[in-house]
Amino acid sequence: MTASETDDHPLHTTILLVLGVSISLMHIWFNVVIVLPTLWQNALHFAGFSLIAALLYPLSKDGSILLRVSDILLGLLAAGSAVYMIAMEDAIYARGVSLLPSEWVVGGILILCALEFTRRVAGWFIPVLIIIALTYIGWWGTIVPGVFKFPGLNVETILFRSIYGDDALFGTIARISSTYVFMFILFGAFLLRSGAGEFVIDLARSVAGRMVGGPGLVAVMASGLMGTISGSAVANTASTGVITIPLMKRAGFPAKFAAGTEAAASTGGQLMPPIMGAGAFIMATYTQISYNTIVLVSIIPAILYFATVAFFVRIEAKRSFVTALDDEKISAVEVFKKGGIVFLAPIGVLIALLIYGFTPTYAAGISIVAVVVSSWFSENKMGLKAIVEAMALGAKNMVMTAILLCAVGLIVNVISTAGVGNTFSLMITQWAGHNMVIAIILVALASLVLGMGLPVTAAYIVLGTLSAPALHGLIADGMLVDALASGQVSETARAIFMLAAPEHLAEIGNPMNHAAARAIIDAVPIDLISAVRESMLSESVMMYALLSAHLIVFWLSQDSNVTPPVALAAFTGAAIAGTKPMETGVQSWKIAKGLYVVPLLFAYTPLVGGSWFEVGSIFVFALFGLYAFAAGIEGYMENKLNLLFRLLTLGAAAALLWPTVWWVHLAGLVVLVGIFLSNRRTTQGENVAAVVTA
Repeated sequence: MTASETDDHPLHTTILLVLGVSISLMHIWFNVVIVLPTLWQNALHFAGFSLIAALLYPLSKDGSILLRVSDILLGLLAAGSAVYMIAMEDAIYARGVSLLPSEWVVGGILILCALEFTRRVAGWFIPVLIIIALTYIGWWGTIVPGVFKFPGLNVETILFRSIYGDDALFGTIARISSTYVFMFILFGAFLLRSGAGEFVIDLARSVAGRMVGGPGLVAVMASGLMGTISGSAVANTASTGVITIPLMKRAGFPAKFAAGTEAAASTGGQLMPPIMGAGAFIMATYTQISYNTIVLVSIIPAILYFATVAFFVRIEAKRSFVTALDDEKISAVEVFKKGGIVFLAPIGVLIALLIYGFTPTYAAGISIVAVVVSSWFSENKMGLKAIVEAMALGAKNMVMTAILLCAVGLIVNVISTAGVGNTFSLMITQWAGHNMVIAIILVALASLVLGMGLPVTAAYIVLGTLSAPALHGLIADGMLVDALASGQVSETARAIFMLAAPEHLAEIGNPMNHAAARAIIDAVPIDLISAVRESMLSESVMMYALLSAHLIVFWLSQDSNVTPPVALAAFTGAAIAGTKPMETGVQSWKIAKGLYVVPLLFAYTPLVGGSWFEVGSIFVFALFGLYAFAAGIEGYMENKLNLLFRLLTLGAAAALLWPTVWWVHLAGLVVLVGIFLSNRRTTQGENVAAVVTA
């Protein structure tokens, strides 16, 4: 019997079902019912998903039954090793952190199993990265010259820290995986099983189906709403793309544009609150900023991103003469009557619980119950069978994420142990030379390289650890320069400047130009700059500077979904559309330009942490600026733009997006409106001429 035959075998299906339900129940038990020690919870998390990974990711898809049995034994070995090593923790500490031969063997098996299952679910890149990291602190770090030279650790210490360290295999990231991430993925599985996915598609079609470029706008809306369920760009593309891509092609969109639009829109699903993939939970843990705050400040940027995709869709619809489809006549009222409560009620419960201060884990657990209850008011009532299937689906959807997040802890542990993150951040700061744009370009390039082998969540973890401190420092120092130039210096800050930059003391406290203020900040020794920041900037300002830095990294980490040569979401869309993967990747990369523009707003404007008026004005001008940006890139609005108008449109985009005084924004808006009206009159004139000729 081959593996493929085994996959369809009732026994294989039953084992997967039982395992999936058991793992889901176990996570609900220790997330909602009791409190387990963190190491035990994370070890059980890894053990459970090792067992299910052995079945879902066999060594060979066409292997014999003997190979399948060996896969199951490997899963049992990984699970048993995890439980054994955590059970021996107290004994190891009692011996003064000394491992017995049996613990050496079992610990080694555990690390090797983690490497093998990571290879199976995500390829070779991460296992190779882990091996490079572990050998760095044990061997080759001792022989490299320069700032990355490391004194080295013995093998016993490396093994111990890799398992029991705060950032290790069963550390902080594994805890995020076993709590927030799993509960929200399980919540998404319940929503999908309840029929909420169909509601999302139908709602998007009822609202946008008859607009100009409506089928493309359906893809944008559906993917944004689906992002609140799945939090995965590839899953979004696969689920909504099978409907939206054929719909767009039938309406007249080019096939590769249809696939690229779906991939770009689906990528936005990971930016859309409240789930945002696993990134929001990891960000909350790293920054110690509340999950609620992160979600709240992410709403406006997410809208800007989806608006950018919609602008590209509208422009292409005008250029390709896309027509609305006659069969898109479904009423929004009918959609809400049919299944709206299944989607809206649980999401509403989730948001309300988060606003009222409940933990995300608890909120997700109660929201799962809300899904089941609300389903009884729809056509798709969830009984025991549906609940069991939803729990199995949630566990199955979590396998890759669980294995990856545990394994990436091995890399993060090395970064924190060796202090590589601080060194890397200092290098970025030095190379950028206080220029935020250069720093963001460096981070974007690094994210693109990492994204070729790492899923976006893992890329964000590694990149955030390495580069977020540098971006935080650059953003905070920019605020310092503004405060110093305006003469806003407290007595505490003046006292610190007496130590940090005594030669400039006479200038401090008086208004000055930004160049002089920058020179003073540059004169502050690196070991005193943190004290200067804390004395001059409020705790709230520092918090939002840190959040802005992490949001920049998080957004840039998404580009691997849509940027060749490895663009998983774009390749998924290409498979559905029947187009060439690389051409589709180029299209998705172009349409997803908001991934690169919006981070500049994080860096240079108070889009994060500003007053309601500041955020509102930035949003309005940025909305027009992003339209001008899309039109300038495409060379098209309502009609083709000549070279002069195209350059003027890009200039208007820069004026609307660049952080500057209000009258520059207003001038950019006037230019954009003038070009749009002129371009529209040209289109109307051509239409009249065509009618007369006919």
